[in-house]
Amino acid sequence: MDSDRFGRLVQEAIEEIPDYFREKFANLQIEVRQIAPPDIARKLNQNPMGLLGVYQGIPYKRRGPWYGNVMPDRIIIFQQPIERQCGDDREVRTLVRKVVIHEVGHYFGLSDPELYRLQAEADRKAGTTEDATTDKHR
Repeated sequence: MDSDRFGRLVQEAIEEIPDYFREKFANLQIEVRQIAPPDIARKLNQNPMGLLGVYQGIPYKRRGPWYGNVMPDRIIIFQQPIERQCGDDREVRTLVRKVVIHEVGHYFGLSDPELYRLQAEADRKAGTTEDATTDKHR
């Protein structure tokens, strides 16, 4: 998939996030890269091809009155590892959506276990049998 199409999938996933949450996005930049740079992968003790996305910054719920004049928080979505895990464009779209939601969850201060639990609940409600705990976003 070309990078423009992939970027549109990321943008669509962001637009699907309920307004209540999107309205709280502040000082947040969302990027797409082909693969995690070595420094990010090393810091997270991960293989770059194993990283689907990453959040870097100060989570929203931990920001206080001191928060200001700081570089933007970043969510970075990595195209090649996502495509590598998928068999077709439909699967890419589904995984992009899941990774974007996962990283936005980190922006709001949720931990991986909390996010996996919420995803498992959502999957059960949707009638899917996918085990959310196997997703490896970072």
